Amino acid sequence: MKTFTATPAEIDKKWILIDAEGVVLGRLASIIAMRLRGKHKASFTPNMDMGDNVIVINADKIQLTGRKRSDKKYYWHTGHPGGIKHRTAGQLLEGEHPERVVTKAVQRMLPGNRLSRKQMTNLRVYAGAEHPHEAQAPEVLDVKAMNSKNTRS
Repeated sequence: MKTFTATPAEIDKKWILIDAEGVVLGRLASIIAMRLRGKHKASFTPNMDMGDNVIVINADKIQLTGRKRSDKKYYWHTGHPGGIKHRTAGQLLEGEHPERVVTKAVQRMLPGNRLSRKQMTNLRVYAGAEHPHEAQAPEVLDVKAMNSKNTRS
């Protein structure tokens, strides 16, 4: 029995639409990361970009468990001495770009290499319910129905 390795001609990419309203951030990010890598497919090959294109809408209505909204901090450095800054997850979600919370969570669940940076280009996150990808006819993936723990009441 030979080990199957996919070639670029055998890769079949789909478009997936996920509604993030009321879904717990970490659970959603792990599902998206699995879809971006292509690990849900039987023909998964670790060194190929096999994953689907994922569209996430309503990213501003994502849920965080516990006190993460006020305690979870996102750090960056300005490049100047003493220039470390931070914002809380709540500040990011109420700010100008709430979709960055979902993007960062997914990015940190992927390995840190060239392939995962290419796979991140297949992720499109929108704060509201509108998206410009209707022409691709994305199929809806209901994350809420997968597990009762995926939602927060």
